[in-house]
Amino acid sequence: MIPKAMPWLAAALISLHANAEPIATDASPTLKRIANNQAIAIGHRDNEVPFSYLVDGKPVGYSIDLCMAVVESISEQLGGPPLDVHFVPVTPVNRFILLRNGEIDLECGVTTSTSERRQQAAFSYPHFLTATRYVALAENDMHTIADLAGRSVVSTTGTINVEQLNELNRTQGLNIAVMLSRSHEEAFSMVANEQAAAFVMDDILLASLVSAADSPQRFHISQEAISEPKPYGLMMSLEDAVFAEVVNEALYERYQSGAIQALYDKWFLQPIPPVNRVIGLPLSSELAAIFERPDDYAD
Repeated sequence: MIPKAMPWLAAALISLHANAEPIATDASPTLKRIANNQAIAIGHRDNEVPFSYLVDGKPVGYSIDLCMAVVESISEQLGGPPLDVHFVPVTPVNRFILLRNGEIDLECGVTTSTSERRQQAAFSYPHFLTATRYVALAENDMHTIADLAGRSVVSTTGTINVEQLNELNRTQGLNIAVMLSRSHEEAFSMVANEQAAAFVMDDILLASLVSAADSPQRFHISQEAISEPKPYGLMMSLEDAVFAEVVNEALYERYQSGAIQALYDKWFLQPIPPVNRVIGLPLSSELAAIFERPDDYAD
């Protein structure tokens, strides 16, 4: 379950919504650095369609558009010229390290907000919900968790999906041979080439990989989920509550204005670059509820 906002934070955010005043940069190390440099460092992924990926060498995607809306809001509140945006590629392995080192100010990808991770970083309001499932070859007729028993199963290193797979293996005694890959693409290829029976990952990312495959009909995503739906959020420094409030305020404005609906449609229901394929995932009632009342879903 996504945690409810603590009363003091909810009150602070309500006050922030009502009083759009200039940013107090002295109270925020991140904002002070951004103001001094007139630049912001955005962490992005290279191939997380449709959230954060490269087209002609330029980061694009649903998460990128959300972050650019945040950047626009920060620029306006700083009162200067538009900020320079420095895009920094991140991976599941190094994203937390780069954030702690101050090499990125905001991570804009597909990072799941969990209670454990909220001990390492701050997360924005959720912008997506996803459950963990697995993809397998359709000819193998695999649909449930029990169908993984005794098989070789791969997941991407540095993700919570590996932890979930290992926990599942221990608690249910499935005798799974857990394999690690360096990227989602590598793991998916291992299934395609029959080096692994299944690839465990967020279901939206699996759906994106299947839709981009040469023969999508070869693959099947499990009916049974390995986890309950969990939220994606933009990730920020844990030690900078003021910056987190500024980011959430920018998202709040997009959510409440309805602009988020058009953005969601753009990336999940319309043709997207570079080859104009359609993800085809309508907005869920659970995510619509988050957009309607985001304060209820703050950390």
